[in-house]
Amino acid sequence: MSASSLSWDQALLQPPVCDAWKDILEGAAYHLASCIVLLGYMGGSGIFGSFYIFGLLAPGYFCYALWGWLSACGLDIFIWNMLLVLACLLQLAHLAYRLRRDTIPEEFNLLYKTMYLPLQVPLDVYKEIVKCCEEQVQSLVRDQNYAVEGKTPIDRLSLLLTGRVRVSQDGQFLHYVFPYQFLDSPEWESLRPSEEGTFQVTLTAETDCSFITWPRKKLYLLLRKDRYIARLFSSHLGYDISEKLYSLNEKLFAKFGLHFDIRLPSLYHVLGPASSEGESEDCEELPPASGQVDGSEPPTQPPPPPPPASRPRASRPDSDLLGEDSTSLVLEDFAELPGSFMDYVSEGEYMK
Repeated sequence: MSASSLSWDQALLQPPVCDAWKDILEGAAYHLASCIVLLGYMGGSGIFGSFYIFGLLAPGYFCYALWGWLSACGLDIFIWNMLLVLACLLQLAHLAYRLRRDTIPEEFNLLYKTMYLPLQVPLDVYKEIVKCCEEQVQSLVRDQNYAVEGKTPIDRLSLLLTGRVRVSQDGQFLHYVFPYQFLDSPEWESLRPSEEGTFQVTLTAETDCSFITWPRKKLYLLLRKDRYIARLFSSHLGYDISEKLYSLNEKLFAKFGLHFDIRLPSLYHVLGPASSEGESEDCEELPPASGQVDGSEPPTQPPPPPPPASRPRASRPDSDLLGEDSTSLVLEDFAELPGSFMDYVSEGEYMK
């Protein structure tokens, strides 16, 4: 033990001094290996930085092994550098496996950058959402129906990736669905998890479309399991439904050229004429009972004037200026309704 400790002390405290330096330089393999290793250690962080580092260290150590075998003639130099080469190759294989495992298809990658990355949704959470739809992209050809009014059951939730879908009811156009909007968000929100129903509108592809779909039961299980994903879907669905409502609002026009807001109370007379008729019937006077006798008879009231004859609908030559098309709702059609927005000459007078 004393001799061994003495040798270590001499090696650390009194290292041997070189008697003479070699006049010749090492071979080209040694200098090439040193340059490659120097470049390799200049790599950055992350998975691609690791690819750069180990991709250069492996040939650098291999050049060191060639130098130890051919020039230095040292078996230990050759063996150690070959072990380092093997370690770098194993690390590269592990990085390639991780990169392949974390890679998602191009359509889902673009969807993540468009909808989820702005909300700083972690990639692991997004993979759970994609896994629920089985990473499958479905397609619709032109004029193919996604859902038929009164026939197609509400058993899924779909998101449009490319193309354009027309939404109609009883043959009347309602609005369009554009990329990165839900196809059936109102239907999804209209039912509870235990309820069943059918579509009340028809969705038809106007162009070749692609979309992803989540099965209803499978998505409900995911939302019940993960509250963060549930809040994420709730915000996306709420925004999507509001966009559809405002697109319907753009279809309402007044004759003086102002947009009609669906939040104004006078729209009640437009969208609910049946209710107005019911209230008018309730307001009619009841006939007096036969048993009641009054000494003085009330004066007879004149009969009500006959309702004005319905005038024929005239063409509107200025409809192009108002932005009206064949699918727009024009409030002039409801001018005969009492208390409607058409009784006022401007929107400012109505708000007063």
